[in-house]
Amino acid sequence: MQGIGSRPKLHVSADGSGVVGHAGARLLTDLAEATGLTTAYSTALRPLRPRGTGHDPGRTATDLAVMLADGGETIADLAVLRDQGEVFGPVASTPTAWRLLADTDEAALASLRAARATAREVAWMQAAETGEGIPAVPAGARELPGLVLDLDATLITCHSEKEQAAPTYKGGFGFHPLLCFLANTGEAVSGRLRPGNSGANTAADHIAVLDDALAQIPDAHRHGTAILVRADSAGSAKVFLAHIRTLREHGLDLRFSVGYAVTEPVRHAIRTLPEQVWHPALDQNGTMRDGASVAELTGMVDLAGYPAGTRIIVRRERPHPGAQLSLFDHDEGLRHQVFLTDTPYSGGGSAQFLEVRHRGHATVEDHIRCGKSTGFGRFPSRHFDVNATWLELSLAAIDLLAWARVLLLDGELAAAEPKKLRYRLLHVAARLTRGGRRLRLRISATWPWRHELATAFHRLAALPRPVG
Repeated sequence: MQGIGSRPKLHVSADGSGVVGHAGARLLTDLAEATGLTTAYSTALRPLRPRGTGHDPGRTATDLAVMLADGGETIADLAVLRDQGEVFGPVASTPTAWRLLADTDEAALASLRAARATAREVAWMQAAETGEGIPAVPAGARELPGLVLDLDATLITCHSEKEQAAPTYKGGFGFHPLLCFLANTGEAVSGRLRPGNSGANTAADHIAVLDDALAQIPDAHRHGTAILVRADSAGSAKVFLAHIRTLREHGLDLRFSVGYAVTEPVRHAIRTLPEQVWHPALDQNGTMRDGASVAELTGMVDLAGYPAGTRIIVRRERPHPGAQLSLFDHDEGLRHQVFLTDTPYSGGGSAQFLEVRHRGHATVEDHIRCGKSTGFGRFPSRHFDVNATWLELSLAAIDLLAWARVLLLDGELAAAEPKKLRYRLLHVAARLTRGGRRLRLRISATWPWRHELATAFHRLAALPRPVG
């Protein structure tokens, strides 16, 4: 029997120098400067620095966003940046960061959103000039034209009393934010913090979040680019869909694809469908989806009050283990899911393609899961306004990671979730050296992803900078 070799013996001390942890996070601070986010934040928060002394509030906001992107969970985690001043420069103390969050009122929060939109326009311009561009969203062995906005709400548990935290519909206690992600890149384009007892299908909240999301899209893309709005059945409120139609009538190329409740009229329509109208469902790669089929119910269900041209489509499928079934599903032995869309049949809007396109909305759950590890999984304050600002900065953190993937990374890392990016790139240790009037960050020659990180820094240095 072969013995297990012993590890080298170590003598541990806390007196090292010239060594930096989380060195890869410098990539995000520089990216924030290259896209103009730091400058835009400084302009937005200038009223919070009346005497022009002390830490720049915009720089502090950027440092908080970088800290969240790096995996920090509390304001005190700014110490990772602050205590490595040779790499990250002067970073605000924890009390200073707290004051910034507390001083950010609704007007300042709106300015932060506008600043992030300005930086997004630069990032998208940089992607276009470097030949990357905004990636398309795959659906059914082809790519969706334009942009795809996915709206969804999530529950955030609070373990202590916080302002506007409330019981949730699942029996918990906390907040119920509504969020919108860009499916093309994973950017967190908008989000609103809401009490835990907020309705999942509140049309006014959906309208506000969608309008915020559209304001984040650069003008060159918002006008003239096809934009698909996806949501689950919480987004099927008539007022919300009428708002989308109104925006379309005012010149935006907007379409919707939203879930719809399986009501008794829908069940009756499904029961009366002849078998020959069902067609095989597709997977994302365009192959037949085993055990699933699709049919159109348009004309068989009363859709009075919905925008003209609204279609209703159903998918039936053998239930997967653990799938939640209704009594109707149990009777049929199949799981049924229904959605509405205003995409016409002409131009490739077959029920099969529209169903696989709508099913892609499920990826928003991955974005939310990653977002909970990038700031909005927990909120630091008892005050609602502070937590609303924290949410906005966590959206900026998600954006920084998305821009890094699009602008700076290739291959597997270009599609990596935050956890992988942190493990492989952001949390790497490096050594600081000086020579030739330069400060050098030396990544270990044995680190498996040293070349990817060095290449990312080189690409960042070559990005075109915003003018003015």
